[in-house]
Formats: sequence, structure tokens, C-alpha cells
Amino acid sequence: MKHIPLTTLSLLALLAGTSASARDYWFGADLSYVNEMQDCGARYSYAGETDPYKIFAKSGHNLVRVRLWNNPTWTNYSNLADAEKTLAAARASGQKVLLDFHYSDDWADGEKQLAPAAWEGMSDQQQADALYRFTVDTLTYLEAKGLMPDMVQVGNESNKEIVSSWEGAKLPINWKRNALLFQAGIKGVRDASAKTAIKPQIMLHIAQPENVEPWFAAAREAGVTDYDVIGISYYRKWSKYDTQQLADTIQRVRHAFGKEVVVVETAYAFTDGWNDEMGNLLGTDSILPGYPITPEGQAKYMHDLMQLVMDSGGNGVVYWEPAWVSTKCKTRWGTGSSWENAAFFDFKGKAVPAIDWPKASYVWPVEVTFTVADSGQPAQYLAGDFTGGVIVAMTRDGGRFVYKAWLRPGSAIVAAVAGTEAAVGDAEAQGVTVPAAAGTVTLRTQP
Repeated sequence: MKHIPLTTLSLLALLAGTSASARDYWFGADLSYVNEMQDCGARYSYAGETDPYKIFAKSGHNLVRVRLWNNPTWTNYSNLADAEKTLAAARASGQKVLLDFHYSDDWADGEKQLAPAAWEGMSDQQQADALYRFTVDTLTYLEAKGLMPDMVQVGNESNKEIVSSWEGAKLPINWKRNALLFQAGIKGVRDASAKTAIKPQIMLHIAQPENVEPWFAAAREAGVTDYDVIGISYYRKWSKYDTQQLADTIQRVRHAFGKEVVVVETAYAFTDGWNDEMGNLLGTDSILPGYPITPEGQAKYMHDLMQLVMDSGGNGVVYWEPAWVSTKCKTRWGTGSSWENAAFFDFKGKAVPAIDWPKASYVWPVEVTFTVADSGQPAQYLAGDFTGGVIVAMTRDGGRFVYKAWLRPGSAIVAAVAGTEAAVGDAEAQGVTVPAAAGTVTLRTQP
């Protein structure tokens, strides 16, 4: 940033003694396999507790994520009855719940988004109507059971055009159609919860951070804006980004789109061994410098990832899938689990250290309010660079303009303010150290 001769910025930190951890953060676990694992004879233990839902509550987790397929005739799980069982058990343990609509009869992920069999051959509008109806009917049923989820995913790892086919996954997204379907799902959540006590937050979810910014920019251009949370999958094995690039992405999208950000899927192995005939999906090909494939390395990864998310302005992390242990049950891939080396339980069912990541010591971000006096000209102030290079609009608050951000205490940032984006880019950068408690940084322009 360059110096503007007629303008200087003075900074005054006014501290307020509010709690550093007043903001809510998600310490989550996707437990979509738990019911199946229990039916297959899996056993879990942690600090004298054996019920898996109670185990995760006891270890400090506060959110259970569960997937839902439309009509999965190939399995008895991840249908509405199974999801209901998970939601009830999670709620009974004191945790909140995230319901993950795949809008498919099978896995919907970053490589494919297969339409439910019942929706094949429909027109775009008919599919949108069916998606809306399925969303409303599901949530209305759960509300009647006292199980309205706290958060809802409209789609899972929806990098490709949703409600599509293998052939469609090879094509560029038709955003007119894609937006029609997403807006149907979003409207379904809003309508189903219009008169309920719980108003679920809506999450849209993209796999791997390098895909997040272009997808959400295209979604916004297509008119998809009525959602609350950006969900990101981060698996180093399948991502081109290291953890710092993940942090930078979270920081940018948090401010560029004005939404909460959650790393809603991640995992790390605690051993490169296996306990069945299937081998492992995660192993030495997924290792990160400083995080050996050991119980201690897995625990350190989870702690450091959560701290990174908080430092970047994000709202939490959800681990996938910490209870998918090896059993004698068969799946379409073989007998056992290809994930047991990345679970939170060893091969005897005893919890490994990573399960305690919610209880680890963290440096809690504080809310900093950046403010500038309203001189009447210009009508809108913009501030930049303390958000990682993103220029953000400040909002009018009485006789001043303000912008709020959650930042790590003691971290060094720079700030600048001006009336136009170009002027922000040319303004003189001023150094700020984030205070130890929530407070206000006043930015004053002086002739």
C-alpha cells in the first residue's frame, strides 16, 4: 500500500473486557457409520463410557453430522430411519446435529452427483420440485419427532452439478439449472422451519479448498446467496493445498462472502497398519510435515487444524468418520473398514488421544471492531488488508462506520480505510496488534 500525502491514519485501541471465547465453535464428528458398526459388533471405550454417542459428548464434541440418501436400496443405512436414530441419540447425548442431504441414492461427492433413481428423466423444474418436496417432507417428519436439526447441508461435496449423472460430471456446471436446484433445497429448509423453534443454519459444501472460491463466486453470480455456512472438505491426500493455503482460503472466503466457514470433513491416520483385508485409504501418501502417522501425530493434527481455523476466522471442524472401525461385516468394497487407521479408536476399540482434541488448549480469538468516523463523504467506507487482502465494506452505525472480525490475540495485522476500493489499495498501511480482549480499533482520517 502506498502513502497518500493528504491522508494519514491514526489508531486508537479501546479495550473492553469481554470473554475471549464468547463465540461458539463447532467440535464435530461425522457419525454416519456408527449404527451400522454397532450392528456389526463394534465396541468402543473411553473413560469408562461405551456408548459411542455419549463417548463423543464426554470427550467434548458438540456436533454430530449424519448423511442422508434418498432411497439407498443397496444398504439398510443412511436412509431416513437410520438418520433419525442417529439424530435422536446425538440429541440425547447433549450434542447438536448437522443433517447432510446428498440428494442421491448413493454417495454424492466431488467427483459425481448422481440423481436419485426416482428423479431420473424428469425436467429441470420437476427435479427442483422433487428436491424441494423431499427436503420439506424430511424436515417436517423430523420436527414432528422433536428432531429438527441445528444445521442442514443442501448437497454434499457439490463441486459438480447436483442431481446429475456420470456423464454430467464430465461437463461444466450449468449454473442456471444448478441454481434452480440449490434454491429449491434452500427454500425447502427455510419453509420447513418457518414456524419451528429451531431454525437450521444452511451449509453449502465443496471438496478441497482450492475449489471453494471459484465455486462460491459462480454460485453468487447465479443468485445463490441465501445460505449461512461455507463447508470445506480438507484431505491433504486429495488437495493441492497445504494447511497455510487452507488458512488463507478460509480467511478470504469468510470476508468475501460474509458467511461462517467450517472445515466439515477432515481426517488423519494414527497408524499405517490395518486390521482387516481392505488396507487403508489414508496412509503415508497423506502425511504432512510435522505430523507423523502416530496417535500423537493424529492428535497434534487435529489441535493445530482447529487453531488454524479459529485464527483464520472460521467456526469449527468436523472429523470424518472417527467411529468407522473394522468389523466382520462386508461392504461393497470388502470385509471391514478402509478407515480404521484414521478412526479415533485403536484396533481393540479403545479411544486414541485425538478424541480429546475438543478439550485441548486453544488461543481463543477475540472480536475486534474496526471503526471510522462518518464525515458524510463518501457515503460508504471500505477497509482492507487485515482480512488477508480482501477489501470489505464497513456498515454505518450511527455516526460511524464499523467492521467486525474475530482475530487471534497478539497477532500482527495491517489496516487501511478509504472511500473507494482503489483508494484502499493506495492508502498507507498501519500496523495493529490484536488486543488480548475484545475491543475497538478506531481508524481516523485526517487532512
